[in-house]
Amino acid sequence: MKKIALLTGITGQDGSFLAEFLIEKGYEVHGILRRSSSFNTGRIEHLYLDEWVRDMKQQRLVNLHYGDMTDSSSLIRIIQQVQPDEIYNLAAQSHVKVSFDVPEYTAEVDAVGTLRILEAVRILGLEKKTKIYQASTSELYGKVQEVPQKETTPFYPRSPYGVAKQYGFWITKNYRESYDMFAANGILFNHESERRGETFVTRKITLAAARIAQGFQDKLYLGNLDARRDWGYAKDYVECMWLILQRDTPEDFVIATGEMHTVREFATLAFHEVGIELCWEGEGVNEKGIDLKTGKVLIEVDSKYFRPCEVEQLLGDPTKAKTLLGWNPTKTSFSELVKIIVDHDMKFVKKLHIKSQLKE
Repeated sequence: MKKIALLTGITGQDGSFLAEFLIEKGYEVHGILRRSSSFNTGRIEHLYLDEWVRDMKQQRLVNLHYGDMTDSSSLIRIIQQVQPDEIYNLAAQSHVKVSFDVPEYTAEVDAVGTLRILEAVRILGLEKKTKIYQASTSELYGKVQEVPQKETTPFYPRSPYGVAKQYGFWITKNYRESYDMFAANGILFNHESERRGETFVTRKITLAAARIAQGFQDKLYLGNLDARRDWGYAKDYVECMWLILQRDTPEDFVIATGEMHTVREFATLAFHEVGIELCWEGEGVNEKGIDLKTGKVLIEVDSKYFRPCEVEQLLGDPTKAKTLLGWNPTKTSFSELVKIIVDHDMKFVKKLHIKSQLKE
């Protein structure tokens, strides 16, 4: 019997990698898609080419269902229809800075949305059949109480996103203990990839490096260069999500690399990959990243990118995941990760330029 998996947030970075991973494992994969007047399936297009599949009379790799994390009736309908063995709840308003602008919506999706999934499984009497993975986040630690952060570190979220995710974390634990459900949290530290949204700082840096190297952009503006993060490769992290649900008992795990790097380091490496060596001058808002060869200022700090409440450093301790799950958090090293994204964006920028020339 094929195992059936249902993914919320399937069109996101993690959802697309997880869908590929589960298909390789022989799963029947279903995803929940938010209705939009434009296509938002870019990251899973290669798995879901409807017309092509129909013409080729092939089996579709991914089955998509319209639903929304703010609408419990749609979630109940889909879960009833799909009867999943595993649910991966990856859907979220996941941009920390944006959560300060849309705090109520962030709570609706990230906090109450998680409750709606758990409650749907319970209402449908699937508590014993369906295992649930809840995508938790290192932003729970916010103003960190100890370094590195592990499963037992107290939470101190510093954004509406972090606060909403804390509710998601505890309600998952609560349903596990109240109804004996297999519901587990993966506390993921920053995980990046070539599929990361372009508004996230890592992708903003790699795209700018590619554009500057190819002469399509003059300068990059960043926020806090001293912010330190534990950055891993999203493709490695989805394997850990799966491993968490393969255990006999549900437990919560920190998923991290155990290494920390600054935004400045990320930028230095990304520009190095495109053949530009940076040197840094000045301090705080006046700090600048200068091209060593030409003396041109390529990076400047803009205070509009500072968060109202800054999280200075996040560093995860992946010991438990390594020991109990046998997971290797540094399969892809930090410098390899930067290289993967930059290589992708160099080609991506070139392709966009060729496209725009053809239009002319």
